[in-house]
Amino acid sequence: MNPCVFVIFSLLLLNAETTTSNQLGGGDDNGVIMRKCSDKERHALLDFKARLQDPDETLSTWRAEEEEEEEDCCKWRGVTCKNQTHYVTQLDVDGFGLVGEISNSLLNLSSLNHLSLYRNSFHGTIPTFIGSMTRLRYLDLGRNHFNGTIPRFIGSLTDLRYLDLSGNSLYGTIPPEFGNLTNLVDLWPGIGSRVENLDWLSHLSHLESLVMDGISLAKQNYWVDVILSLRKLSWLSLDGCELSQVMYPYSSSFLNSSSSIKYLYLGNNNLNSSMYRWLFPLTSNTLDALDLSGNMLDGIPKDLGSLCSLEYLSFHRNSVVKFPDFLNNLSSGCTSLTLQGLFAGHNRFIGTLSNEILTFKNLSILDMSSCSLGPRFPKWIQKIKNLTYIDIANNGISDTIPLGFWDMFPSQLTYLNLSSNNISGNAPDLSSNFNNNSRIDLSSNRFYGSITNISSTVTSLNLSRNKFYGGISFLCQIVPGFLVVLDLSHNFLSGQLPDCLCHFKELKILNLEHNNLSGRLPPSIASLIKLEVLYLYKNNFSGELPLSLKNCTSLSFLNLEANKFSGNVPVWIGENLSRLYVLNLRSNSFFGTIPLQLCQLANLQILDLSLNNLLGTIPSCLDNLTSMVHAGLLPTHNVHSYSMKLLSSRYGVYVVLHDEYVDHAMMEWKGYERELTSTLGLLKSIDLSSNNLTGQIPYEVTNLYGLRVLNLSKNGLFGEIPEKIGQMEQLETLDLSRNNLSGEMPLSMSSLNFLNHLDVSYNSLSGRIPSSTQLQSIEASRYYGNTGLYGPPLTKKCDGDEESEAPPVIGEREDGGEDIDELWGWFYIGEGTGFVTGFWISCGALLLNRRGRHAFFHFYDRFKDLVYVKVMVFFANLQRVEHR
Repeated sequence: MNPCVFVIFSLLLLNAETTTSNQLGGGDDNGVIMRKCSDKERHALLDFKARLQDPDETLSTWRAEEEEEEEDCCKWRGVTCKNQTHYVTQLDVDGFGLVGEISNSLLNLSSLNHLSLYRNSFHGTIPTFIGSMTRLRYLDLGRNHFNGTIPRFIGSLTDLRYLDLSGNSLYGTIPPEFGNLTNLVDLWPGIGSRVENLDWLSHLSHLESLVMDGISLAKQNYWVDVILSLRKLSWLSLDGCELSQVMYPYSSSFLNSSSSIKYLYLGNNNLNSSMYRWLFPLTSNTLDALDLSGNMLDGIPKDLGSLCSLEYLSFHRNSVVKFPDFLNNLSSGCTSLTLQGLFAGHNRFIGTLSNEILTFKNLSILDMSSCSLGPRFPKWIQKIKNLTYIDIANNGISDTIPLGFWDMFPSQLTYLNLSSNNISGNAPDLSSNFNNNSRIDLSSNRFYGSITNISSTVTSLNLSRNKFYGGISFLCQIVPGFLVVLDLSHNFLSGQLPDCLCHFKELKILNLEHNNLSGRLPPSIASLIKLEVLYLYKNNFSGELPLSLKNCTSLSFLNLEANKFSGNVPVWIGENLSRLYVLNLRSNSFFGTIPLQLCQLANLQILDLSLNNLLGTIPSCLDNLTSMVHAGLLPTHNVHSYSMKLLSSRYGVYVVLHDEYVDHAMMEWKGYERELTSTLGLLKSIDLSSNNLTGQIPYEVTNLYGLRVLNLSKNGLFGEIPEKIGQMEQLETLDLSRNNLSGEMPLSMSSLNFLNHLDVSYNSLSGRIPSSTQLQSIEASRYYGNTGLYGPPLTKKCDGDEESEAPPVIGEREDGGEDIDELWGWFYIGEGTGFVTGFWISCGALLLNRRGRHAFFHFYDRFKDLVYVKVMVFFANLQRVEHR
């Protein structure tokens, strides 16, 4: 579904789950009454836990102690038992953050009928023993890392009412055995699979919600007929199903059939306006919400204006649309009286906005983002009195806010987005216009002045990239604090961070970077127990980090770069902030040694302690940084999702705004500082440069097989480069310059085939530079300052090079010359092999597997040296022949 804004029938789902839960009975108790769960079931759950990683300790209550309180597994988190028998009937670990595979010990839970593993990191294939859990009525495996095909044995779970396999890496066809699940009420098969035919679907007569997102229906003629045969279906989502490729969507016999669908999502199917002929059988006066976003539609027909129950219409990201015709057709019937939400952003509207917009008496949600409404501020918005949701972001508006705008919506707005325009004016009063759980985004404009009044009901506040100045004491007025996101970055704010953060126990994102804030961090920062991201980059904060910061155990991103923090790097960072994947303390005044406790940060992918006053040695325990050891891609943490309920319709259906906050950081990479955003989670980097570190580079560093960037430059390191550095095959940047390193460059460095930025300059290295495609392509200046270093790309000749220019070769004439034909033969061989090897370097390597690619480069390097010697000998002897 649309990842940003879309209508979701959460109450329908809630009702389905409630209905399902009411139908879920306990196991056969056989008249047995127990006071606590049996030893067999307790051990089964402990075995389930033992095979998992639990980084958040969500299963901490699952203990094997003999105390009665701990022994009763019915009191454990996520476990539900039947009252009379104490048999386990439900296991729900939704969002517990568990990692691993499912243990078959669950088979010992003989009465289990509800299993929810949603939103974890279970991996591997879906285990076959689940097909034996025939009591299950509710099975949710969604949003994990399962792979492989959808197993046929799912079809044996004939009591299932709810099945969710979405959000995994499943592929292949939906097995026909799904037709056996005749009791299903809710079905989410999952993206990536396909459909051979839809016969199985026609058997699911009890189905009420069906989400087939990402499943190709390109070859499924008459699919509309099958959908219409499901008389109880009220929720249908077919996002990205290639519907535009279907030749015959329906047969004539279903032209007059009516649909029970209340929610219909047909986004991202490349549909044009010819689709309306088969859309109408799926729409009726029961339709509550219709989403046609992400298609190629150039308008809507008048028939949609006659849907007397339609409350929400999403028309995001379509084609060129004539604005007057769009509004006229939509207001042609009773839709103008029922429509509450119009999402029409990211369209290319042409023509002026007509007064037809005012005929929508209940239009409370209006999204016209990226629709080129500027350059003037659209004053007609003030004429729509019921608006609670306004999004006119990125419209090229270069204007001031009209007088009276902020007085139009007293305690009414739940969402206001004016971002990415060029709106100017003094800081507005944002204290009285907003309802509960409201969101305000005024970012990337030209507002200025002091921020004074903010509504205490706001949950997301983004005022970044403006010209606001003054202090931020207004935060103390936001009581009680419901803030989840606070972004005040890229302004001219000054003063201290007030010590009133105890209000913000829900805060997840705090971004204050690029301001002039100063002073110490207040002790009340300890109250931010849900904080995931803290950006303080480029301010003037000073002093030691407060011990209270260790209470922010949910932190995954900590960026304190370019401030004046001092003191030792705290040991509690490694002991308490176990979720960190980014730790950036760059360009401060930290001193002392690097604490060994940092090695406990198993999730750490980016460590930057550069430009400080650190001394001592590099910890040899760095290979305990598990995420840097793994060469493959791991689940990233750089996207923070949150959602906000906006309002409900007459059916009790919630409109929910889903949004994401993507981490970003300025990183030193390949010799340049650049900002990384969506790719940040892929980077694995250690930067300890520009400190006073001494000692040798620990050989354990070479065990960080997944590391892409290693910068140890501008320190006092001595000794040799670790011999096995070549096993760090993912390295793209290696900077060891300006140290006191000695010895030869290890031959294993020739295996660093992805290396594109190397700097070993200004050390005491000696010997020949190892031969490889990568090492010889590095600029010669990156080897300067090593008096004993020689070989290409340096011009300094190696010892013995003069003698080896013309060694005796096969075919040399008795008079010391060489047969001219053979000389030219070697020349042609060199030229031909150069072409062949060049071709395979640029193209063929992409076709080889990893082991084969490494073998090829090894062969290439040796063969290239042979050709190099032969060519040099050829020219040397050619010169001799010419002189004669």
